[in-house]
Amino acid sequence: MTGLFAGALRHCRILLMSVLVAAAVSGCASTGGSIEDVVAPIAPTTEKYAAIVVDAKTGKMLYGANVNELRYPASLTKMMTLYMLFEAMDEGRISRNDLIPISKNAAARPPSKLGLKPGQTIPVDTAIRVLVVKSANDVATATAEFLGGGSEARFAQMMTAKARALGMKRTVFKNASGLPDSEQVTTATDMAILSIALRRTFPHYYAYFGQKEVTVAGRTIKGHNKALDMIPGADGLKTGYTRASGFNLATSVRHQGKSVVGVVMGENTSAIRNARMAALMSAYVKKAK
Repeated sequence: MTGLFAGALRHCRILLMSVLVAAAVSGCASTGGSIEDVVAPIAPTTEKYAAIVVDAKTGKMLYGANVNELRYPASLTKMMTLYMLFEAMDEGRISRNDLIPISKNAAARPPSKLGLKPGQTIPVDTAIRVLVVKSANDVATATAEFLGGGSEARFAQMMTAKARALGMKRTVFKNASGLPDSEQVTTATDMAILSIALRRTFPHYYAYFGQKEVTVAGRTIKGHNKALDMIPGADGLKTGYTRASGFNLATSVRHQGKSVVGVVMGENTSAIRNARMAALMSAYVKKAK
């Protein structure tokens, strides 16, 4: 490990830990302004609501609500699945051109899915794009089996271990997709840590998260991350939804020299989720360094 890389890694870890410290101090309170100022004009908050906005340069929490309360990640889970893919690529264990086989188990995953059949394959590069844009559960499971020695359960253990290494103290993964599992939990703080880690550790892959469509076998699939169009400077990350989780969103913004990430969880509709994130970013991006 070169001195430059080691120094960058230490800097990243310091920033990530500062997010944890700030969140732990604030608990369920909001900072930098009241919840009523930013949240109430959009819609009443739900029991599942949790949100955080973090200055990605300093690690300072600019806004927080229920930041350390356990929530279901839904498809925000796929951000960690992608982290594991990117890490494997950087370590030379796989390449973008490698083919991921589709097992019977993967093909049987419920929607959202690409609809691949057992015995088919998908290139790693295409799998990444499909996970970001389509949030395909069959591809997530196939990826987990590909990297986890044939076992999604084993891969989930690897995901949880990586979460701990990043400082995500309360996250537990049980699958690679975010499909419902009562033991698969996270927090807004932990998802912010993961968002920052993806940006800082894999800048060379991060552009995948800004994609709005993907073409597979001549079919163009459009994404549904409307926040990318609604928020000035939004450059990516992920949406998620299950009935238990509500509508979730992690968003990265770089605007006028500011750099922040935000996480909104537990909203009743995607429209409210997107509007909430837009309001939070409008209020707090300008408070970043």
